[in-house]
Amino acid sequence: MVSGGGTGIGRAIARRLAGDGYRVVIVGRRAEVLEQARAEIEAETGAGRVVPLRADLTDAGQVARVATAIAALGPVDVLVNNAGAVITAPADDGLAALAESWRRDLDTNLLTAVLLTTALQPHLRRPGGRLIVISSAAAQRGGAGPHSAGSYAAAKAALHGWAFGLARLLGPEGITVNVLAPGYVADTEIFGDRWSERFHAEKIADTLVGRAGTPDDVAAAVAYIASPAAGYLTGQVIGLNGGAVLGR
Repeated sequence: MVSGGGTGIGRAIARRLAGDGYRVVIVGRRAEVLEQARAEIEAETGAGRVVPLRADLTDAGQVARVATAIAALGPVDVLVNNAGAVITAPADDGLAALAESWRRDLDTNLLTAVLLTTALQPHLRRPGGRLIVISSAAAQRGGAGPHSAGSYAAAKAALHGWAFGLARLLGPEGITVNVLAPGYVADTEIFGDRWSERFHAEKIADTLVGRAGTPDDVAAAVAYIASPAAGYLTGQVIGLNGGAVLGR
């Protein structure tokens, strides 16, 4: 199960897991994007590998319907909470606009994961289930620039504490919980109209390896965390950022 599975990092994760033999449910807000992702992934991995479900994961009722549909498919081996976005900063300096911007960022990046995970928690495979939360390097280094006003970084950082609690709760049931925090990943929608040659160059210069990340880099890390080989890995925040943020 991959939320935000229709584009970018989510689609790469879904493609990798489908290629590894999983039947993958992808959830997103845009039906046409999900269908395109399904067709492209199944062209590579085989028919019947991908189940698209359209839903707004900030809506509790829609999340409940997703959980009902997924429960009919059997136990969930891997849940990847990938849905998220950088919300446009408020157009003015008023407190009301600021509050609305923060609420939307928290809903989009935190509440989506909380609602979906809570709804699917009874359906996670026991033992052996894998819960993977996609965060961001912004949660580790902070983000208070003109585009995010810090709300995106704060929302992603909140995922960490929440995931630690889940790791303690679900560990005795044989379920691992880990956070993957990518840095700059090119070819995604999240940077939007901020992307420019200068922006790209600055982000690459911030790494130690001299290149941008790719969605496939993230998918490869998810594939390991989801594998039986990672059964002893839980309660961790794993940085995937080319050295832009050093481990601590």
